Amino acid sequence: MIRSIASVSLGGTLKEKVYAVAAAGFDALELTESVLAYSEMQPSEIRQLLDETGLTVSLFHSIAEVEAVPEEVFAKTLARLDRKFELMNALGATLLGVPSNAGLHALDDQQLAASQLAMLAEKAAGHGIRIGYEPRANGRHVSRYADAWKIVLSAANDNLGLVLDSFEILAKGDDPAAIADIPGDKIFLAQLADAPILSVDIETLGRHFRCLPGEGSLDVTGFAGYVLDSGYDGAFSLEILNDVLRAAPVRSAALDGYRSLTFVEERLFRTGRKAGRSTFEKEAPPPEQEDGEIRFVEFAVDSEGQRELAIWLQSLGFHYAGKHRSKDVTLYRQGDVFMIVNAGADTFPHYYHHLHGTSACAIGLEVSDRDAMLARADLYRYKIYNEPAGPQEYEMPAVRSPDGSLIHLLDKLYNPATDFIVDDRKLEEDVFIKRIDHLARAVPIDQFDAWVLYYRALLGLNADASLDLSDPHGVVHSRAMHDTGNRLRLPLTFSDSSKTVVARSLSIFGGAGINQIAFETDDIFAAVAVMRSAGARLLNIPPNYFHELAENRGVPPKLADKLQDASVLYDRDAKGGEFFHVYTEVFNGRFFFEVVQRANGYDRYGECNAPVRMAAQARSR
Repeated sequence: MIRSIASVSLGGTLKEKVYAVAAAGFDALELTESVLAYSEMQPSEIRQLLDETGLTVSLFHSIAEVEAVPEEVFAKTLARLDRKFELMNALGATLLGVPSNAGLHALDDQQLAASQLAMLAEKAAGHGIRIGYEPRANGRHVSRYADAWKIVLSAANDNLGLVLDSFEILAKGDDPAAIADIPGDKIFLAQLADAPILSVDIETLGRHFRCLPGEGSLDVTGFAGYVLDSGYDGAFSLEILNDVLRAAPVRSAALDGYRSLTFVEERLFRTGRKAGRSTFEKEAPPPEQEDGEIRFVEFAVDSEGQRELAIWLQSLGFHYAGKHRSKDVTLYRQGDVFMIVNAGADTFPHYYHHLHGTSACAIGLEVSDRDAMLARADLYRYKIYNEPAGPQEYEMPAVRSPDGSLIHLLDKLYNPATDFIVDDRKLEEDVFIKRIDHLARAVPIDQFDAWVLYYRALLGLNADASLDLSDPHGVVHSRAMHDTGNRLRLPLTFSDSSKTVVARSLSIFGGAGINQIAFETDDIFAAVAVMRSAGARLLNIPPNYFHELAENRGVPPKLADKLQDASVLYDRDAKGGEFFHVYTEVFNGRFFFEVVQRANGYDRYGECNAPVRMAAQARSR
C-alpha cells in the first residue's frame, strides 16, 4: 500500500511532522497552505526536507468555492492561481484539491460546474498539475460522489479527476458500491478516515471527531475495497481531523496512523484484494487468534499492598498456591484461574509499579498460535518484551500495550507449576469461579482510540458501538471489545470528568489500567454466600434498585427479594438471556472485582446497572 497522511492530522511543527511521518514508514504527505504559513521554512527548504526523507506530496490543499460561480468570480479565481501553481511546483506537488462549493452563493448548475472545472484543469495542466475534485458532505449543491462524478465525466478533461474521502461518503450514508464502476484512472486520490457514531451534525463530526481506520464504526475497509475494484492503484491517504490526535505526541500519532493503514490493508487482503505494492505480496499476514483465554492477571504491589491484596483475593475464594522460583512473586489460584501478585519492583523493567502504584499490570493470554501473535505484533510495530527466564522457568514473551503494561502470550502447555513452587495441598479447595469473564480497562481520553486499534489489530477483536453511562460525578464512555465467540472480552472506558469512578482509578501519571476484573460462576447465590463467609467487601446496593426491578422491569417479587438479600444486580435481554452480577468495593481506589452468572445466551455486561454500581461505589468511597 502506498501510504500517505495529511499534515493537518498531526500536531507539532512542519519539520516535526515530516520526520515523524517518514520514520513511521509513510510514502507521502498532504500539505496545506495554512501549515506552510506557520512554518519557518521556505518552499525550497521544505522540498529538500521531503526529498531527504523520501516523502512526496500526495495532495495540496486547496482552493475553495471555485466551481458553479458567476463568470466574473471565476475569472478572478483563475487570475490568482499562478502564484499557487508556482508554490506547488516549488514543493513538488502535482495534485491540487478542489472541494465541492459550500458557499452560500454557489449556483445549482452542474454544466457550469463542469465547464469551469475543465478550464481550471486546462490551466493547471500547463504547470504539470492535476485537479482533484472532492465531493464534500457540506457542499451546497454537490455533496454526493455520484454527482461529482457526473460533473467530472461531463468536463471530459484528462487532467480532472476525483478525490474520494471515506468519511465524506460513509458518514453521509452514501452507498460506496458504485465507486467500483468509476474508471480507476479518474480517481486521483483516495482518502481514509473513520468516525464514531455520535449525536452531532456531520460538520462537527468531521471537524473534530474523525479517527483512524479501525478506531471508529464506519466500514472504511469496504470503501477502500470498492476503490480498488475500480482499478485504482494510487495512494491511500489519512485525513483525520481530531482534536485528541493533533494534541498527541507527533511520532506516536504517526505510528498509529501507519498501523491503521496496515489494518485496512490486511483486511483488504483477506477479501482477495491487494493495494498497490502490497505488504503481503510475498507472505500472507499472520492469522488472528480465534480462541484466546485469559489465564491470569498480574498485580504490581508494594509490601503493604501485597498483604492487603492477599486478604481480598482469599475472600474471593482464591488460595495461596506457591512462591515463584526466583522472584518475590506469589501465586493464588481457584481452579484454572490464577492471580499473580508481584512485589519485586526490580523485576518491572517497564516500571509499571513505580508509575501506577498498586495496579493490575499484566495479563496472561493463552493463544493457539503464539508465534503468529508475535508476528502480528511485529507487523503492527508493537514492541515485544522478553522477560529473562531462569532455569526451569517458562518463557513468556509479552507485547507492550499503549500504556506500557504487558500481555503475556501463553501456549496450550502453560502450567504455573513451571515457574512456581506449588503447594499441592492447596489445589483441591472448593471452586466457584470457572474463568475470567472480562477485564475492563480505564484509559485516559487521549489513549482511548489507540487502545481500540491495539485490540483490533493485535488481537482481532470486534468493537461494539460506544455507550454513555451515568456516574454521579460525570459521564463514563464505554466500548466493549470482544472476539467472535465472546470468550475474550476486554471493554474500554474513559471519562471527561476527573471525579468519576473510572477517572479516579487512573494514576496521577495518567496511565491506563485494568479497573474491573470479572469472574464467571455457575451459581451466583452460592458464590455470594462463600464470599460473605470469607469476609469479602461486597458492594452494598440500595433497596430502591430492587423495588424498581419488581415494579417497573417485570422481575418476579420472589426473585427480586432473593437478589436484594445477596446484593446481586440483574439484567434480562429481549431473547430471554439473564445476567446476574455482584461487585466488590474498590480496592485502594484503583480496581474492583465482579462475579457474574450468564444464562440462556446472554452476551452483554449488564450495562443498564452501571449507574447503580457507580453510585454505590461513589458512596462507599
